[in-house]
Amino acid sequence: MKRFDPLLFLVALFLGSSCTVYPNPNIGKALHIGDEVLKDYHPMTTLVTEKHLISKAKYPVVDVHTHFGLDQNPEAILGSMDALGVKRVVNLSGGWGEKLNKILQKFKNYAPERFIIMCNIDFSRIDETDFGEKVSAFLEEAHSKGAEGLKIFKSLGLSIKDKSGKIVPVDDPRLDSIWAKAGELGMPVLIHVADPTAFFHPIDRFNERWLQLKRHPSWSFDGNEFPSKDSILKQRNNVLAKHRNTLFIGPHIGSSAEDLKYLSELLDKYSNFYVDISGRVAELGRQPYLARKFFIKYQDRILFGTDRYPGKTVQPRYSIYYRFLETADEYFDYYKHPFPPTGEWKIYGIFLPNKVLRKVYYENSEKIFKYGTVFN
Repeated sequence: MKRFDPLLFLVALFLGSSCTVYPNPNIGKALHIGDEVLKDYHPMTTLVTEKHLISKAKYPVVDVHTHFGLDQNPEAILGSMDALGVKRVVNLSGGWGEKLNKILQKFKNYAPERFIIMCNIDFSRIDETDFGEKVSAFLEEAHSKGAEGLKIFKSLGLSIKDKSGKIVPVDDPRLDSIWAKAGELGMPVLIHVADPTAFFHPIDRFNERWLQLKRHPSWSFDGNEFPSKDSILKQRNNVLAKHRNTLFIGPHIGSSAEDLKYLSELLDKYSNFYVDISGRVAELGRQPYLARKFFIKYQDRILFGTDRYPGKTVQPRYSIYYRFLETADEYFDYYKHPFPPTGEWKIYGIFLPNKVLRKVYYENSEKIFKYGTVFN
């Protein structure tokens, strides 16, 4: 009988019996019972269920949440877009300064109807007295060059500090002129704040993302050095309330995929708030009854996004997302990876009505970005 090696597996006993771990990405699941370890444990379900593998979406798709840089080839991305049925992509990593100019030149100028570029903000100058004015002027210039939105990364409210050493809150008054200018220019603000709830909890045996956080310890925001998730979301909500003329998009289901009741209350309260589904099909697909009701009720406020880009080979998501949205398939993997990247569960399809599918796939985003194109 094989003896358990704590240096390899770091197994924490659950109810004194078993758990699964990934000591490193190259080793699969291990099941530990007593002194016996079964390496690379990968149980295959015996359920006989419907299986629909979808390589191309039922309707044209606008992916509002992608990231790619100057190292990518626009023609290659377009080829993958055509194969997947993606008509437009929104690149959230436009940057600022020379990088933004090059991104616009390489992608927007190459295929202006298919690449939408969002710019970003350099927060390193937050302490300058005219910071808001300068960024507002930058937005005007970026918009005139072809940038169609503003992306704010999760570091705001979580890790960006000013010279006082304090974390800059999302609702800092120094940023008010920026939100207002975006609204004036008609530039949607895709603002990522906070992260999955488990990232703010201790990395212990009760954390359902223990495996993920052990692989990526820098993703943990548990501790006094970080603000609470609730406080960051409240800061974001203050901005939504103060800048009603600016359209905000909350990526990753508004960082509230674990609590759709709370998110529903926000969508009811703030008409200028939309959400995308990027990176959270794993969460949505394990609560299919509630998720389906949510999608149908808020069908005008939900956008398609992947947090990937067409053609990316690392953990591709398009076919899985199509299957989740279009089919009634049960108990299937939410990932294409040697192991579950988020948590130990399966997902279920929510078989949205065609009317809702069209809105989520492209109609809502077309309205936001004012394209109004009728796809063939």
